[in-house]
Amino acid sequence: MLRSLTTAATGMIAQQNYLDVIANNVANVNTTGFKHSRVEFQDLLSQAARTPGAMMNQGTYQPVGIEIGLGVRTAATTRVFSQGVAISTGRDLDIEIEGEGFLQVMKEDGTLAYTRDGCLQIDALGQLCTNDGLLIQPAISIPRDAREINITQDGNISVSVAGQTEQTIVGSLQLVKFQNPSGLLSIGHNLYLETPASGNPIQDTPGQNGLGLIQQGMLEGSNVQIVDELIGLIKAERAFESNSKIIRSSSDILQVTNNLT
Repeated sequence: MLRSLTTAATGMIAQQNYLDVIANNVANVNTTGFKHSRVEFQDLLSQAARTPGAMMNQGTYQPVGIEIGLGVRTAATTRVFSQGVAISTGRDLDIEIEGEGFLQVMKEDGTLAYTRDGCLQIDALGQLCTNDGLLIQPAISIPRDAREINITQDGNISVSVAGQTEQTIVGSLQLVKFQNPSGLLSIGHNLYLETPASGNPIQDTPGQNGLGLIQQGMLEGSNVQIVDELIGLIKAERAFESNSKIIRSSSDILQVTNNLT
């Protein structure tokens, strides 16, 4: 059996994975706070018919060897946490994290998750939450009679209440950062979970210790660049087509060989 058959097959599988990642990126081009992924490839082991540096006759060494690669595999899908485009909404509870950092939310099972989605809501109890009803941590309650909500760049939330001339501070948004944000586990719903690869979350005030600032009335859009994704799509399609042609050519060679017998 020709090695080129299995080698080209690994190339087709790898390019299919590439297409799957591109499809997910493009599908989330309008998802708030979405971070695109890129595919990392690795070559497989090579069969060495002659090892470089092997001793030849009369004490000389082989300057180059004979190695035949066995294909490629997908090594990783790295999530890129570059800043997304800023979208002005004018809504008091929409915030954008300008720089590094995540909002901390509590899931239904009591565990913590992290998000860049700043489209905040107020639940029936007046607590600040996400679109899915997950409570922002530390918990912040908004009075029922609040008329105006103001969020400063360092996360302080103040409200105007009927009968009072000055605004009252009701809480403060805190951000967390990770040593390796690409090591976070995406669980959908714009949420990430801590993993051993990401490191422990470091919580602090926005604008402190490298954390970003809060921008009220803004949302962070996806950082997907459609042009880059289309270029990747063309590259993946051409590579997939080339590998399929190698398989057809190998099949033709085997057919000719069979006809000779």
